[in-house]
Amino acid sequence: MAAALWSRTRKKQQRTSDEALIRALYEEHGRALLAYAQRLTGDHSAAEDVVQETLIRAWTHPDALVNGKGSVRGWLLTVARNIVTDRYRAKAARPTEVAESAATTPVAQDHADAVVNSMLVMEALDQLSPDHRDVLREIYFQGRSVAEAAKSLGIPPGTVKSRSHYALKALREMYRDKPTTARLVALKEVAV
Repeated sequence: MAAALWSRTRKKQQRTSDEALIRALYEEHGRALLAYAQRLTGDHSAAEDVVQETLIRAWTHPDALVNGKGSVRGWLLTVARNIVTDRYRAKAARPTEVAESAATTPVAQDHADAVVNSMLVMEALDQLSPDHRDVLREIYFQGRSVAEAAKSLGIPPGTVKSRSHYALKALREMYRDKPTTARLVALKEVAV
């Protein structure tokens, strides 16, 4: 019983002495440590976190403070610099975090829908007349303007506009009764 009481008393005395040590360190070196950390981080709140972490490390390694090798302030500043360096390296090693919002799209989406949609478009194009198919390929797949498509196909621009209008109308008619693929044929008519 006496050993347990002595052990509790000893722990209480050690905790009190550790707290006194940290208070003394903060009172003597706290301002210089905060100024140094703020200069390294450029941020007051981050500097306060560095000072707190430095004092925690001093509390967990009290033997480093009283071993007589070098100054206490030098040890504290070195620890603070190492903490800042570790934080910088940790940030650099991680990818940049991006906040989620309705405006941002997921990085990777399932490509199955795109494959099915492209297969359906190819099938639908095969059902069009060759003249209509050629106009749509020039405008939508080659990304050409009406004038460029007309020149490539050797037909007047008005004919390109007319054929694209009727081709899109035919595609809409093909998919009118198919609700799952109705969103597929959202092809817009060529601007006049």
